[in-house]
Amino acid sequence: MVIGWFAFTLTPLWALYDLARAVQAHDTDYIARHVNFRTLRLSVIRQAVAAAQAPDPAAPDVEPRDRQRIAEAAAALAIPIAEALVTPATVVDLLDDGWPQSVELGRDGPKTKSAGGLHIESVRRLIPFYRASEMRGFRTVVIGIPPEAGRDRRLRIRLRLRGWSWRLVDIELNEELRERIAQSFVRTSAKTR
Repeated sequence: MVIGWFAFTLTPLWALYDLARAVQAHDTDYIARHVNFRTLRLSVIRQAVAAAQAPDPAAPDVEPRDRQRIAEAAAALAIPIAEALVTPATVVDLLDDGWPQSVELGRDGPKTKSAGGLHIESVRRLIPFYRASEMRGFRTVVIGIPPEAGRDRRLRIRLRLRGWSWRLVDIELNEELRERIAQSFVRTSAKTR
């Protein structure tokens, strides 16, 4: 039974390896077949709205009522921005190096050097990913990308077993990326006023 469980915990790594190969080859058709975009868009919206609601250290005296208005505006604007952000091409762009260059998130790139992306050159490279993975029941696994980066600098992807294959259903963005998306919401909200 233990050997069977161990073998089962290796199956998401095979899916991760295939996903990494598709990202390196920029195979958007593979990504389109193995990503649940509806769930992924909802996740990006939820993360961005939560980041927009967080208190801004630059403006600590913002009234809770104003913060609520910003959050409501962010939620209204989140859907079109999430539609633009979550496509097969942008998922490849994000997983390639941890930052979506194809999406306008400000004038410059990330403040810190990118932690890296989903690169698996050999089967041996899967070992750090296996150590960084967290099984959540029988059908879900969460994996930090890249596994060597600090928790605040890496993306965390969630794979879910559907039928006989693992599908990408969630990408937990790092702090800086969530803040940039929230700032994009605020800028877009200011332009529409």
